[in-house]
Amino acid sequence: MLLAVALLVFLWNKGDGLEGIVWWAIYALQLFVAVIASVMVHNHKHVPMWRNKALNVLTDNWLTFFYGFPVFAWVPTHMTNHHVHVNTKDDYTRTYRYTERNNLLTLLSYPTLSGMNQQPAVKAYYFKQWKTDRKRFWLLTLQLTTLVFLTATALILDWQKALIYVILPQQLSLFAVLIFNYVQHIHADETDEFNNSRNITGWALNFFLLNNGFHTAHHLYPGLHWSKLKAKHKEIEDRIDPELNEVSFWWYIVRVYILGLFIPACRTKSMRKENRGNLKTTSPVS
Repeated sequence: MLLAVALLVFLWNKGDGLEGIVWWAIYALQLFVAVIASVMVHNHKHVPMWRNKALNVLTDNWLTFFYGFPVFAWVPTHMTNHHVHVNTKDDYTRTYRYTERNNLLTLLSYPTLSGMNQQPAVKAYYFKQWKTDRKRFWLLTLQLTTLVFLTATALILDWQKALIYVILPQQLSLFAVLIFNYVQHIHADETDEFNNSRNITGWALNFFLLNNGFHTAHHLYPGLHWSKLKAKHKEIEDRIDPELNEVSFWWYIVRVYILGLFIPACRTKSMRKENRGNLKTTSPVS
C-alpha cells in the first residue's frame, strides 16, 4: 500500500526529469502494483485486512482510488453472486455469456462485456442500502466520493499526469482482475466443485499476487485467508483434473491465445458436462 502511494507521488513530482529507460522501469513497476491492488481488493473483501473497523473503512477508500472503482461493488457481483453460482447461468461474470469459444478475442473483450453486465447489480445494491442500512449507504457513498474527488483533483492539477499516473493504472487494475477471472473459469467444469476453476501453481505469480493462483481452494474455502491457500491447494490437488493446474500464467497465455491461433492442439477444450440446456449459447468450441 505504501509502495503504491510512493510510486504515484514520485512519478508525479519527478517523472518529467527521469531518463527514458529509468522512467519506463519505474512506471512499469507502478502498473504492476496496480495489478496487485486489484488482487488486494479481492482478498480484502473476503477477509478484511484489519480487526479495527475504522482501518478497514480507510483501506476500502484507499483501494477504491487505486483500483479505480468503489470496492463495495464486489459484494453484489462477487461475494453474493459469483461465489454462489460459480460460472453457472446466474453468475453475472460467467465466461460463456456470448460464446463458448476461448480465444484471444474473447479474452480481450471479456473485461468490458463482463463489467457492463455487472453494473445493474452494483447500482441496485447501492440504492438498496438507503432503505435497508443507512449507515452502510453513507460508507458506500464515501467510497464514491473518494474516487471522484481524488481523480478529479488529479485531473485539475495536471490532466496529462493524471491520465498516465492515475487513470491508466486504475484501468489496468480493473482490466487485470477480470482477465484473471476469465482465465480461472473459462472451459472449466462449473458442475464439479473441484474442477470449476483453473489454477496457476507457479511460485512467481502466487508470491507477487498473493496466492491468487490457487483458485479452486479459494472457491471451496472463500473465508480462508489468502496466505493459507497454497497449503489448502496441496490438500485437494489430487482431486483436481491435471488440465486445470497450470504452472505458468504467461505460458498459458502464450500457448492458448497466441500459439492456439495456429496450432489447434494448444487450444483449451470445454470441460463443462451435460448442463448445456441451461446455457444461453451452445455454439461448439473451436
